[in-house]
Parts: sequence; structure tokens; C-alpha cells
Amino acid sequence: MRKNVRPAIPTPPHPLHRREKLPWQRPKPCEEDEAAPARVEALLRSESYRQADEDVDFLRRDKSRGLRLQLDYSKPQLLLEQHGIHHTIVIFGGTRVVEPAAARRKVEALRKALLKHPEDRELKRQMKVARRVQAKSHFYDVARELGRLVGDSGSGPKDCRLVVMTGGGPGIMEAANRGASDAGVKTVGRNITLPHEQYPNPYITPELCFRFHYFALRKMHFLMRARALVAFPGGLGTLDELFETLTLIQTRKIAPLPVILVGAEYWQRVFDFDFLVAEGVVDSEDRDLFWFAEIAQEIWEGW
Repeated sequence: MRKNVRPAIPTPPHPLHRREKLPWQRPKPCEEDEAAPARVEALLRSESYRQADEDVDFLRRDKSRGLRLQLDYSKPQLLLEQHGIHHTIVIFGGTRVVEPAAARRKVEALRKALLKHPEDRELKRQMKVARRVQAKSHFYDVARELGRLVGDSGSGPKDCRLVVMTGGGPGIMEAANRGASDAGVKTVGRNITLPHEQYPNPYITPELCFRFHYFALRKMHFLMRARALVAFPGGLGTLDELFETLTLIQTRKIAPLPVILVGAEYWQRVFDFDFLVAEGVVDSEDRDLFWFAEIAQEIWEGW
């Protein structure tokens, strides 16, 4: 009587390699059709053959905008989650508000130029602007100190419960990222693709330096984790972010958060809120949407 012989168990196949190639792993040989290799090559180069997620031209089409919007949102969201970024202090301000030493150098260079060309109207105009920038340059130090205070509030370099987030550019944003970097902690920068080249400031944590295509998605990400918005003197970009945030709070589209305007003298000239109240276009209670501060410690202790 024959005993039952258990069949040998085969070794699991390699996840990629085969001993014999499958038929579709070889193009049709020229021996069968001399025109076949060129035809296959043309197919491989064709636009339609590109895999959709690797086809940049396809992703840039108007009809692919929905996909780009989703990607603009999803990539930063995923990376922020991976790094455990829970809450942020969003700091904005002018890209032209440089550190005091740089402001002094600019004034000195113009002074020397004016000695050679004392009647040059354009040089006189530039000097007037440079002196105004120099007068505001102390805000660079304030923003840097604020970044350091936020950085020091945690328990060390790996503590990402509260981090500084900026638009990633120079000036005030550079100062805030720099202060957090001084404290040895992670800090976030969110740059934007523009028609002209834009460099991120060098003090952003490399793995948390993002570049957006859409302003709308960038602004949404600024507010998703924000626990305060700090606006230093700045131009249109700063005003855009400030007024959108104030509108969202006013309409209760988002939960109210502290909005601090640094430099009362500057901001009270930029927009006269009492005039808006007197004109009846905003309510008196909307004065409570923001408050003024001058130094980093005052900002930090105020929220």
C-alpha cells in the first residue's frame, strides 16, 4: 500500500523578478516588422502614454485645476501631521523691513551717492524711503525676539505643539523664523509660486518649507492651526492676510483668535478704524477684533 506523499512546497516567487519574461516585456522585434521598433518608440513618447500623476502638462491644464487644488492642500497637511505640528503663531510683515544693520547700509550708500549727485530727484526720493524703512527696522528685532519666545515656550527641539509660521519670505517673516531657529526649534515657512523667482529665507526648517501655487490654499493653511496672528508693518500681502482674518472672525466663520497689530502709529495711519465705526460700516464691538503692541514681551504676554 502506497503512502501519501506530501507535495513539496514551492519557494515563494520574487516580488519583482521572473525567470522568464512575460510576452509584453519585449517590444515587437524588427525581424517580424522592421517598422515596429520606431512605432513603439513613438508610442512611448506620446503625451497620452504618460502616467497621469507624472504628466506635468496634463496637471497644468485648466480642467485639472481641481486636482492641483487638492494637491496644494494635501501635501503640506500630510507633512505637518507627520511632524506633529499642532498649533502655530502666524507672523506677517513687510518683506522690505530689513534688519537695522542692512537699513543703515542702505542709507549710507544713498548718502554717498547724493554727495556726488546732490540734485538727483530720484536719489532724494530713495533716501526718504530708505530713512522710513530704517525707522521701522527695529521691528525686525521685535519679530526675531517674538520668534525666540515662541520657540523657548516648548520643551525642546522635538516639541512641535506650538511653532512659528510665516510666509517664508524676507524681512519680518525672516526675522520671526530666525528667532525660532535661534531657539533651536522647528519653524514653518509657506512660500508661493510667483512669475518672478522668490527665495525662501534661510531660517526655515528645511522639511517644513512649503511652496504653494494658490494663494487661497496658502491662506487657508495659515489659519487652520493658528492660535494668534501677529501683523507687523507691511504692504499689500500683509494687509491681505490681516483683513481676511479679521473678516473671518467678524463673521464667526472661524473661532475668534488674538490678532495683534505691532506698531500702533503705523497701523492707525494705515486704516482709521474709528472712522469706519463712525461711518456705520462696522460695529463698535468690532474694535475688539484686534489690539496693538510694540515689543515682543507685550505680544507674548497678551494672548
